Amino acid sequence: MKTHHYIFLTTLLFVIVFYDQNVGLNLGIIGIIYAVLTFFRTPERNRTKTFIFLFVTSIISSAAFAWYGDFPSFLAVVSSLLLLGYRSRNRRMKILLLVPVFVTNCFTEFFRILNFDAWLPKRNVSGLWQKTLAFVIIPLILISVFFGIYSAGSDHFANLFTNVELDINFWQLLAMIFLGFFIAFNYWNFAVERFIYKSNRLLDNNFGEKDKIQKATYSFLDLDAERMSGVISLFALNILLVFFIITYNYEQFYESVKSPVKLSEETHERVNAVILSIIMSILVIMFYFKSNFNFDPKAGLMRILAKVWIFLNAVLVISAMVKNSEYIINYGFTYKRLGVYAFLILALIGLFATFIKIQKQKRNAFLFNTMAWYIYGVILVCSYINWGGIITSENRKRKDFALNYHKTQINFSEKQLLKYAEEKHDNALKSEILNLERVKFQQNETFLSKVLYYQNLK
Repeated sequence: MKTHHYIFLTTLLFVIVFYDQNVGLNLGIIGIIYAVLTFFRTPERNRTKTFIFLFVTSIISSAAFAWYGDFPSFLAVVSSLLLLGYRSRNRRMKILLLVPVFVTNCFTEFFRILNFDAWLPKRNVSGLWQKTLAFVIIPLILISVFFGIYSAGSDHFANLFTNVELDINFWQLLAMIFLGFFIAFNYWNFAVERFIYKSNRLLDNNFGEKDKIQKATYSFLDLDAERMSGVISLFALNILLVFFIITYNYEQFYESVKSPVKLSEETHERVNAVILSIIMSILVIMFYFKSNFNFDPKAGLMRILAKVWIFLNAVLVISAMVKNSEYIINYGFTYKRLGVYAFLILALIGLFATFIKIQKQKRNAFLFNTMAWYIYGVILVCSYINWGGIITSENRKRKDFALNYHKTQINFSEKQLLKYAEEKHDNALKSEILNLERVKFQQNETFLSKVLYYQNLK
């Protein structure tokens, strides 16, 4: 099939599964269709390991959305499919450029649609297709659009067709066609502007030969002075960080016990301070190891001090993890407390990537390229796992289990709450869970609008 076949086919499928429906199972179905069509459309040379990985995650993410239908799974579907389509045509392009590619295509779509020669067949097509397009499709589109306009502008014109019973929401159908075509056109026929292609080399992980030449970064600071500035700065920052780790751990583990609310506020403030400290630490190392000092034979001491600083920052992150674990043991699981783990794990990965950058003499772009993939991985983990079910499962073992909180504030906790009701032999609670508004709403949805998680609650 040609590009225009993919565009029209997926537009039609989009209209079929989304017309007069809420978002639910239908998005999972269309996501799987897009992924499978992309796989078969992609040339063999572009089916790299990364492409296969993205194909698998696109299928799983679509299934996850069909099951949960929440924002994390929606984000996973969108990011997986965009990356899959992007990699199917550009196996060497960095994923950081996906955002500018997506944005520029959204703004330039109208002009690219009018460039018919770029996406419609240039040679003569079969007579049947020409007749279908010329005699049916184009007139039908024009008649439909103007019928809607005239009906909205004249009651008498609209009354001429009152006896014609067509159970069709014209404006919704038109919106679905436009939205489906917008998505299909940008997915199957996206363009990578020349300036973006040129930017790709700026995101290479490795230095070129010209970057290894020893020269001063600034005209007002020679190479020896800049190197000594790095040694003094990193030495002083290591001493400062040692004192901060000591005071930080003393405040966390040895000060008098505070109320849960006060402890929660202080824990999150300290975690925020740790994350900000890690970000600033990585930026400082990026500043000093942006080019020359990666290959400077006289910068051995500075590299050692940088690695020591990375190690001390890792100790700081682990201290915050230990405190968060203690907090969970004492007061139970919440989304925020699990989120603290996610941010701290990303901080550790960032520190490890920074160590690799220094050890393997990588460019600063290596850190951004690496972290982009790990952030994508976090999105996948958040969407595939029922964290609400885990939170409720663990907390219901506690004596201070807050039933109402888990009913109203924790998503997808219903199965665990039903188990809790069975354990307590509380039939009233079981009935209440099964009759929650969100449960009844989902179970009464039409097939394509269903969220599968709620369909087997009993």
